[in-house]
Formats: sequence, structure tokens, C-alpha cells
Amino acid sequence: MRVQSNAPGKTLVTLFRLVGAGVLAGVLVALIALPSVGTAGLTARDAADSFQNLDGELNTDPPPEKTVVYDSKGKTVATFFDKYRESVRLDQVAPVMKQAIIDIEDSRFYQHGAMDLKGTIRALATNAEAGETTQGGSTLTQQYVKNLLVENAKTDEEYRAVTAPTISRKLTELRYALDIEEKMTKDEILQGYMNIAYFGAGAYGVQAAAKRYFSVPAAKLSLGQAALLAGITKNPSAYDPIRFPKNARQRRDIVLHRMAELGHITKVQADAEAAKPVKLKETQPKGGCETSQAPFFCEYVKYEMYNMLGGGNYWKLNEKQRTDVRNRLNRGGYVIRTTLDMKAQRAADRALKNYLNPGDTKVAAEAMVEPGTGKIRAMAASKPFGPDKKTETSINLVADWKHGGGSGFQAGSTFKAFTLATALKEGMSPNTALNAPAPFMPNSGYTDCKGRTVNSPGHQVFNASGEGDKGGRYTLRTGTWQSANTFFMALEREVGLCDVTKTAAALGITRRSGGPELAITPTFTLGVNEMDPVTVAAAYAAFGARGKYCKPIALTEVTEPSGKKLKVPSADCKQALDEQTADGVNGILQGVFTRGTMKGVGGIGRPAAGKTGTTDGSAAAWFAGYTPDLAAAVSLGDPRGPNASKLTGQGACMGGRCYGTVYGATVPGPIWKQSMMGALEGKPATSFSAPPDYGDEPVPDVRGMPVDQAMNELRSAGFNPQLGGLVRSDEPLGRVARTSPGGGSEAEPGTTVRVFVSQARRGRGGGQIPGLPPGFTFPPGPGGRD
Repeated sequence: MRVQSNAPGKTLVTLFRLVGAGVLAGVLVALIALPSVGTAGLTARDAADSFQNLDGELNTDPPPEKTVVYDSKGKTVATFFDKYRESVRLDQVAPVMKQAIIDIEDSRFYQHGAMDLKGTIRALATNAEAGETTQGGSTLTQQYVKNLLVENAKTDEEYRAVTAPTISRKLTELRYALDIEEKMTKDEILQGYMNIAYFGAGAYGVQAAAKRYFSVPAAKLSLGQAALLAGITKNPSAYDPIRFPKNARQRRDIVLHRMAELGHITKVQADAEAAKPVKLKETQPKGGCETSQAPFFCEYVKYEMYNMLGGGNYWKLNEKQRTDVRNRLNRGGYVIRTTLDMKAQRAADRALKNYLNPGDTKVAAEAMVEPGTGKIRAMAASKPFGPDKKTETSINLVADWKHGGGSGFQAGSTFKAFTLATALKEGMSPNTALNAPAPFMPNSGYTDCKGRTVNSPGHQVFNASGEGDKGGRYTLRTGTWQSANTFFMALEREVGLCDVTKTAAALGITRRSGGPELAITPTFTLGVNEMDPVTVAAAYAAFGARGKYCKPIALTEVTEPSGKKLKVPSADCKQALDEQTADGVNGILQGVFTRGTMKGVGGIGRPAAGKTGTTDGSAAAWFAGYTPDLAAAVSLGDPRGPNASKLTGQGACMGGRCYGTVYGATVPGPIWKQSMMGALEGKPATSFSAPPDYGDEPVPDVRGMPVDQAMNELRSAGFNPQLGGLVRSDEPLGRVARTSPGGGSEAEPGTTVRVFVSQARRGRGGGQIPGLPPGFTFPPGPGGRD
């Protein structure tokens, strides 16, 4: 609100007041407040001319307020401010507090106008008798004006002007006070003053002061507490009860006896309170993300707000504009409601702390996103957020560059899910098999979406040890479960590199580093692009939502102090994959826990799907997984750079343990498991929709093969081979005689296939049978021999 004087009649009234009493009172006020200035060169005519020429407009909008961030349950998780203030209505202030302020600052507040001539003359006489300034002549309205002028000062020059010890300044305050008294009620003026006044120790306004010193709201202040606060405003530095408790107590007692003198409390009450020592129960104002219980989520929210307040792209602004945006957030008094689930947040924090220490060079980070809504439920990292470079990080390791993130980590084999989805979308069956020699040479067949050849003839792709380390023939199922690099290189070439990148883009995969597009190379399916956990978790959440991709969102509502709601970023959900394709992906990725790279870690006690990821040279490791209710992605690496320290040897030591070599299932997988179990504890388990009926898979005919080769062939085809026994046959000793079910018959993937080994027609002979483990004994029972 702006107060201004513009009507000619009002000007005459103002001039009359000025000539009749205002000039005298104004000059007296100035003399009282500024005795060292004196009266040299000042006449009533000069004062009148100066007064009449003053600008009559003053901004009385509410002062800057702290911005508060709430989680999904309405609990405060962060605040932003440069001045700790929390404005309240007058009816939210204890009556004794209002009375104390009025009694000590302006006891005739409700009886006079902008000036109190009687009080001014009394103060002048008292000061003259004392030989110094012991009483002020300013009314509460004039003090309110002074605070407003200070608050509205935008530059150092403006601040010096509104605080300068000059008669001109006092007359300016008087002019504005006259207009405010005509535009605002006394209660409105008192409310404004109590919300804008500085109470020391970083507390602006009575509510902030009550919480700062006593940890209670202004409505709960006692007599002694109210008297202490009322006394501070005269000199917030000198009467700061934390730094100068003796001074503060003396000032408190002056207030108490003034209240008794005016009859608002009894002398007995005043004496009783004055006999008590100052007792504080401090609450230190906490602002910014460093003090938040979810600092990385807080950082994400902060940059979302920066982008909103900066017109859509904070990073395109110049530094002056960015400073303005930051000030708007810190001073705007916004109420920000978010998607944060503190239960999930605590679960992620616990899991990360169980596997890594803050001082480790490696850092794990996790994001949790809700399928079907895009709501970010948690963001956590193993290294605390803060300025200490040794044990903390000031980079949002969970997010992309637009939200304060860094360069990220290559996503590794988590990208294989996009190639798998593309293959199913293009009509391949999970039973489809491809030959994948090791090493694999991507020397032909790869083109980008502009038709340009992007082959890499000199490159060799190998399979990671323990994850399908041998070449061979794989189906979509077995290639995924064993995370066979060579198989996915072959599959990507089969379905088309361009189509794979389009699938990834539809699922929200964009380059973390802020580049214009993803790096499109033959090894795209192996995750050579740097990613952040929020982006990967949101992509995998789309599988859990049966193909519906939603942009990750952190804000649900942002409200200005006026009650106006700002437009927040939308999840913009869309069907990125058809439901049947997503169901097929889910069916295969569930097998990662039971037959694949996460078999040793195990599931979470409810339907879940996911994919491990380890980058070339073990520079980083990932696990991304999901249920229909929650998705999460965990990254692990060295934020100093991918080559700073590998996840091998000493680089595989973290959290007080050494792992030799870290893969996706070594540390990220267990972190994911523990955090997801904690986040979903107590919630009903939701099942995935059944995948399409792709039919049974033919059992490979492995007769005549060496035992170890046959076992690998059957595993690659998706079956569970087990040795059945020795049988007489025409096959050479140690070769496969037959299987049950037999080669060529169809069976459901995962079916146990018993492998019978030939001991030859002429007897077993002696020694170890080729292909069998040393000392192996066949199980007894029918079929052991025939």
C-alpha cells in the first residue's frame, strides 16, 4: 500500500497544522532527537517551505518476509531469508506485549495524531533539565515511518539519507506520519510497527523476537518477556539480552515500572517481575539448505523457484538479475508446498550412511520418484551438503545442472532398459535370440537420426566379469539378466540406434551437462552419457507407471503473502510407451532379482524390477529399480571426475569396507534395497500388470556338446540347467547324451532342464569325466543310469 497526499484541500489542512503547531512540534522533535544539530539557519519559514516540498508518497506494503518450504505433510523443511521476520496480525500478539510497547514508546498513542505536542514539550523539558537526551519525542507512528524508510532504502546512499542525524530527516518522517495517520487506523499502525521493528539478534518483528529469545509465539509472551522485548527496540544492540543481559534486565525493569506508573500493572507485579533474572530459551534462526533435513531436495526447490521467479531460465540471466531473483526468494514470504516424503527421505539417508562415510572420496546419491505423478519423494547423498570440501559438498549430486548439479556419472548398463523397451516396442519377443560374440566390434550398422554413420570400427566391447562375461547366444531375457554388453550392442544395431535414442528421450533422458543433445554413439546402450539420479529415477518410474512418463516435479503449490498462487512447473505426463511394451519390460526386469545380476542381493519383499549398471573401467556404478508405487536410482562414483579414482582396488574401499571391485549390485543395489524397503514399509504391495503372452521358448538341442558349453547354452536361452545323471549312450564320454525336456520342445523360460551326461556304451573307464566339477557325484534316483 502507498500513502500519499495529493488533494489541494488536504494540503491546506496540512499546512495549517504545520503552521499552527507542526513546525513548532517538528522542530522541537528534531531538537530533542538531535540536540547536537542546533538551530543555526533554521526558521519557521524555512521549515514550512521544506516541509511543503517533501514527497508525500510512502510505501507501506508489508516488509520482507522469510520464505518457508513445507514437505508433503505440511512440516517445515527449510526457510530462506536475509532478515528473520514472520509477520503476524495484531490479534496474534499477547495483549501484555502490545501494552508494554505502547507504554514505553508512546503512552498516548491512541489519544494523539501523528505528533504528540504535549509529549514533545514534556520530553524537551526533561532533556533540558538532564542536560542530555533521556526521552524521545517521536511517536510510534513516526518510528513506524522511520522503519519503513529504512526498509525501502535500495542503495547505501538511500540508507544514509533516511538515517542521517538531520532536522530534514525528522521533518520528512513527520510529513509521512501525518499522511499515515489519515490513511491507517491506530491498530494497523501498531501492527505494522510491531512487525517491522528490529529486536536485535537478527530478529525482525515481534513474532521473530519471541521465537528467537523465548522459543514461543508472540501470542504466548508473559509479562516479563514482553517487557524485555519492548525495551530492546530503543537500542537493539545495547539491550541485546544474549550479549548484554545486565543492560537488558535494567531496561526491562524500566519498562515494568513505566507500566505500573500508567496503571496497567500493579507495583507488586512490577517488583515481582523485576526481581527475576532474565531467562532465555533461544532458537537460532536457520535459513538456507545447509540447515534443512533434506538439503539436496531443498537445493532442487531453490533452483525451481529461481527459474520461476527469473522468467523461466535463471541461468540465462546476468548476475544483477540473478541477485534480484535470489532477493525475491529470500524476502518474498512465499509459502512453498512440496512433494517431499520425509519417511522416504530418512530411509534413503540411513541406507547411504550404512554403506559410505562422509570422508570417503566416493559419493553415492539417490533420488526417489513416484510413478504416474513425477513427484520427487526423496533426494539424498552420502556426503552432507555444506561448504567443507573434505567432508561436505556444495554441489547437488542428486540433480542435473539446472538444479545446482555437477557433471554427473555415466549411467552404465541402466541404459540397456531403453534398448530392451525399443526391441519390445518393435515387436520382438523376449524369446528372441541373437548371437553376441565377445569381443564385439561396432564397425557397421549404426546411424544416428539424421542418417549419419556413427560406427566405431576400432572399438572393442567386452562383457563385464560376472555379468555375462562370455560371448554367445542370448535372448532378450537372458541378455538382460546377465547384462551382456555384447548382446545389447547387437540388439541396438538390430532395432536401430536412432530408435533407441528416441525411446530414451521420450522417457526424459537429457544430457546432465546441459548440452544441446545426447551423445549418440554405438555404445549409447551401455550408458556413456552422464546422468543424475533424478533423471534416471523418473525414466524408470515410467516403466512402473505402464509407460506413462512424468517430468520430475518438486513443487505442488507456491503462495505469495497476499494469497496469490504462482504457476508451478507441471509434470506434463504423457504416454511415452504403450502399456503392453512397458508390461513386457517390467516382466523381464523383475527377473534381474531372481535370475540376474541382483540375485545375490535379493528382492524387497514385494514385486520389484530394476537394472544394475557399471561403467567402462568401473568408473561408476548404478542401480535403478522400481515398484508400481515408487522408483529410485542410486549412483556411485568419484565427483572429482571419472578417472580420479576407479571402483577397483583401494578405490573400492568405502564405509570402512573394501570390495575388490564394485559393480552395480555390490553397493548401489544394496543401498537401493534398504532405502526402498524403508520408504515402502507399511504400505500395501502393488503388483505389476501381467506381461503379454509371448509364448514358450524352445529348449536348445545340446546333445553331443561338452557339459559346460551345454549348461551355458541353456542358461543363455533362459532355462535353469541341472545335471541329471550318467547314462549310457552313443555320445562320447562326458558329452551331453540328452536333456529333459528334450531339445526342440517348448517350455516356459526359467524351466529346469535336466542334463544327462554320456558315460559311453563300453563302460565309464577311469578318471574325471570332462566338463564335470572335480569330485562330482550324480544324485541318486531313477535315471541316474540306464
